[in-house]
Amino acid sequence: MKRTISVEVGKGSTNHNSRKFNAKNTDPERTHLNTDFCNEKIKTVYHELFDDALSRYNAKQKRSDRIIPNYYEHIRSGKQEKPFHEIITQIGNREDTGADTEIGRQAEEALKEYYAGFQERNPQLRVFSAHLHMDESTPHLHIDFVPYMTGSKRGLDTRVSLKQALAMQGFQGGTREETEWSQWVLSEKEALAEVMERHGFEWEHKGTHEKHLSVYEYEKKMRAQEVEQLTEKVEELKKEIDDSEHTVNSLSKRIGGFESGERKLDDIEKELTSSPDYNPPDPPALMTAKTYKAKFVDPVIKALKELVKTILVKFFQIRSEYSRVLDNNGRLWREGENLRYEVDRLREENKDLRHVNSELRKRNKDHTLLRKVFGSEQIDQMILQAKQLDEQKRNKKKGRDAR
Repeated sequence: MKRTISVEVGKGSTNHNSRKFNAKNTDPERTHLNTDFCNEKIKTVYHELFDDALSRYNAKQKRSDRIIPNYYEHIRSGKQEKPFHEIITQIGNREDTGADTEIGRQAEEALKEYYAGFQERNPQLRVFSAHLHMDESTPHLHIDFVPYMTGSKRGLDTRVSLKQALAMQGFQGGTREETEWSQWVLSEKEALAEVMERHGFEWEHKGTHEKHLSVYEYEKKMRAQEVEQLTEKVEELKKEIDDSEHTVNSLSKRIGGFESGERKLDDIEKELTSSPDYNPPDPPALMTAKTYKAKFVDPVIKALKELVKTILVKFFQIRSEYSRVLDNNGRLWREGENLRYEVDRLREENKDLRHVNSELRKRNKDHTLLRKVFGSEQIDQMILQAKQLDEQKRNKKKGRDAR
C-alpha cells in the first residue's frame, strides 16, 4: 500500500511533545500509547557537548568582553543559530493512516524502527528529546536535536551550526534550492522509505519539487517564528519603557521639588520659622552668653546641621536614581528601535519567500502534468539518467582538480 512521507519543521515545544500539558488536538485517553524515546534537559546537553571547547576558547581571550560565560545563553540570545531544531516525521495522513487504525499501528512500528537508526545516521545531530505520538489523528514522530560541528577555525572549536553539521555528514549545498537541509531531508525520507517497505508500505511520491518546497517552507517558518518572538520582545520593551517613563516623571517631580523651591522647600521654610527645634528663645535674664549658647544655640545648630545633611543625602540619592533611570530608558529605546528594524527586515524576507514558493508551486504543477502525459516511470527514469550524468560530470571535475 502506498503512503506519503512528510518531514516538516516543528515548533520545538518540548513540554508539549512530552505531554507535560495536553493541547486541544490530543486525546488524553490515548496518551498512554505514546512512546517517549528520550527527554533530556537541553542545558545538560550543552554542557556535555561544549564545556571543554568553551574552556579552551575563553582561555585564549585577552579581553574580558570576549569571554562567553554561558554558551547556551550565548546561542539563545544571539541571531546566528537556533539553540536546537525539531523535525516532525509522518507516514500518510489522517484520511489513510489514522492513529486508531490497524494501518496506523503499522506506521507506528515503522516510525519506531526509523528512529532507532536516526542517531547513527546523524552523528552531528545530538538528539535530546524524541516522542512518538499516537494520541493525535495520525502517528508522527517529534525529534529535537542540537546540530554541532567540530574542528572549527573560528569561535569555539566545537560549536553549534546546522549548516556545518550537515556538511560534516556529507550534505554539501550547491544552489539556493539544493541546500544542505533539502539534501538531508530527502536522505531521511529515503531512509524512512526503506523501513516502510519492511512494514508493508510503499513510498508515494508527490513530485520531485516537494523537497525544494520543504526547504523554503522551513525558512518561512523560521522567519515567522523569529518575527513572533521579536514582536513579543518589542511589546515587553514597550511596557518596560512605559514603566521607566513613569518612574522618570515621578523622580522629576521629586527633584523639581528640591531644585525649584516648591512644596518641599516651602514646608521646610515653615518648619524653620515656627519649630522651636530651629528657633532658640530669647536669653533669660541673668543667663551668661556661654550658658545660653550651650543650652539653646548649640542644639539648634546641631538640629539645623542634621536637617541640611538629610536634605543633601536625599537629594543626591534621588538625582543618582534619576540619572540611572534616564540611562536605562535610553538603552530601552535603542533596543526597541533595533528590534523594530529586525521585525521589518524579517517581514520583507517572508515576502520574498512567498514569491519563491509561488514560482515553485507553478513548476510543481507543470511537473505533475508531465507525469500524467508521459507516465511516472518514464519521468523517473529520465530524472535518474539526468542525476547520473550530473554525478559523472562532478566526478570528472574532481579528477581534474586532484591533478
